[in-house]
Amino acid sequence: MSKGITAVHVTHEAIGKIGGIGAVLDGLFTSRAYTDAVGRSILISPLFSTEGDASNRLGPGGEVLYSSIDGMVKTSYYPAFRKIEELYNVNIVYGRRTFVDGQAGMKSSPEVILIDVTQIEKRPVNELKGRMFREFGIRSNLYEHLWEYEQYVRLAPPAIAALKAIGAAERDSSTIIISHEFMGMPTALAAKLDSTCDFRTVFYAHEVAPVRLIVEKNSGHDTMFYNVMKQARKMNLSVSEVFGDQSHFFKYALVDASRYCDNILAVGDNIVEELRFMAPEFSLADIDVSYNGVPAYEIGLAEKRRSKEKLQQYCENLLGYRPDFIFTHVTRLVMSKGLWRDLRVLEHIDSEFAALGSSAVMLVLSTEIGIRRKRDIYNMEATYNWPVAHHEGMPDLSGGEASFYTGVQEFNAKSRNVKVIFINQFGFTRDRCGARMPHDMEFMDIRKGSDVEFGQSIYEPFGIAQLEALSFGGICVISNVCGCMGFIKAVTDGAQTRNVIVADYTNLGDYNWSDLEDLQQINKEARDHIERNVSEKVALEICARLPKNDDESSKMLRSGFELARHMSWEVVAQDYVVKGLEKAIDKTHDKQVRLRA
Repeated sequence: MSKGITAVHVTHEAIGKIGGIGAVLDGLFTSRAYTDAVGRSILISPLFSTEGDASNRLGPGGEVLYSSIDGMVKTSYYPAFRKIEELYNVNIVYGRRTFVDGQAGMKSSPEVILIDVTQIEKRPVNELKGRMFREFGIRSNLYEHLWEYEQYVRLAPPAIAALKAIGAAERDSSTIIISHEFMGMPTALAAKLDSTCDFRTVFYAHEVAPVRLIVEKNSGHDTMFYNVMKQARKMNLSVSEVFGDQSHFFKYALVDASRYCDNILAVGDNIVEELRFMAPEFSLADIDVSYNGVPAYEIGLAEKRRSKEKLQQYCENLLGYRPDFIFTHVTRLVMSKGLWRDLRVLEHIDSEFAALGSSAVMLVLSTEIGIRRKRDIYNMEATYNWPVAHHEGMPDLSGGEASFYTGVQEFNAKSRNVKVIFINQFGFTRDRCGARMPHDMEFMDIRKGSDVEFGQSIYEPFGIAQLEALSFGGICVISNVCGCMGFIKAVTDGAQTRNVIVADYTNLGDYNWSDLEDLQQINKEARDHIERNVSEKVALEICARLPKNDDESSKMLRSGFELARHMSWEVVAQDYVVKGLEKAIDKTHDKQVRLRA
């Protein structure tokens, strides 16, 4: 690839990391392999709020060069932006956002374009909707009452115009529109429909949204779905033929249209299979696996011990004793993360530890809402011993948090040697979590000091968070449906590694089912039976692998870092992402690829 490449990332995380897409952007923009291959990077998103002033428009590390909302003009693009705003009746914010990796010493400042589409002129939007129906079969009339759909369709026409205004859409140029999930698909499709420019398009599949919905809403979860999909694929059946018509779901329509892109980057092997399961036409689409990267920082045993001691001191401040081991789960509080499975594994570990005379505390750092105010945290801590105890209702437990805490209470009431502390706060410092946390605690301490990080998801396209303790010698417990498992296999050539335990909740064990209809009937009762058996095996593996002395801890540190080093963002950018972009660039743009039957 030449330095003439322009990569346009369309995403809702253009000005801040919310989830996995933000982590991907952080990793790519601070990767030398990516920045060497891509000469110009641009982030495009709707402007979600006009509140505040120019200093906040582009988030931390952002510099606003143009904002019609704030009357700021520091760019020669001003005349072109004004024409777009008048034509489409939108407001534009333009500037740069700086991404920094302090460990690697890498920094880059991609351009950012935010567009306020709330009052957009309807004519060009309706024209695009009409063409999207005629060319790609997308029936916008079914979804345009949903703002989550409508705003991204509205974004597309002025976004393409803005790219032309800043010289990122010249004929014979190498500009790639990268749709991160469904959000960027209208812009990618608009780019394919634009005959004046030679755009390439890539769909970055961070998940398959219709599949996530099916997995989450069915009580058999991953145990049911992946067995059904495997059998259905053998029978050449699609998701709609097995689980019913999906066209009512707007994300299905947009993800289905991704097969018209010049290439698809799938963050895990299961994502490839799930896309092929979407529709038979995906068998003709170019889909490349492009795993996510894993943070790889090398530390020594003394540094790990210091972090663990902070965590042990925190537990002693909360519970009155220092546990031998620290278990952790840092995650979003959503169904797909399968948090109840952690408790099932801990039940078996508690029995083992009772016989061994060992102890552990599990720190679950997860919340449904944003950052709680410092004064609320300190008040709850002083009033009723938060986070050991909780009260339902704000500022403490939200609905989903209360539901999980019920399970925690039940576990803690029965357990002897293992306890769970549910920290429903965003962040992990004294300022965020109260006066009983050591004054020098940093977020990275929960990563460095953890003996075991849990992540037994029911749906997990990749799972970066599950492996963030890897390079610090932690044991990472993942489910077999996590996309990161494929990357681990690729790096280790399938050999077992002491630092990773894979829980296979799709293994039917003594259930002798192969008929598709029988597999579809897998429900909570059957899944519970399988989870009880699998969780016991996982618990025994954890107990066997926990380091018993400094020598074993040092070996875990070395093997964990070595594995993480081969799964870094530098490796991902060089071996997967850049090659995927190259494939899209190499396609002849004037050839209209029609994948529909």
